[in-house]
Amino acid sequence: MRQEKNRKHIDHDEDPPTPTPRGANRRHELDGAAESLLEEIDDVLEDNADEFVRSYIQKGGQ
Repeated sequence: MRQEKNRKHIDHDEDPPTPTPRGANRRHELDGAAESLLEEIDDVLEDNADEFVRSYIQKGGQ
């Protein structure tokens, strides 16, 4: 019994699909949110770096 494999034809001459405006807008929103979060973390570290590090140090040497 012969099995045939389905092979997807890929045309390398075609341009990749362009992102939709909705997708591009969503990406822009997420980039802005990530940047804002990183800035907030940076501010916390500038103000409370010692406290931040101490909160991650294990107590009792464990």
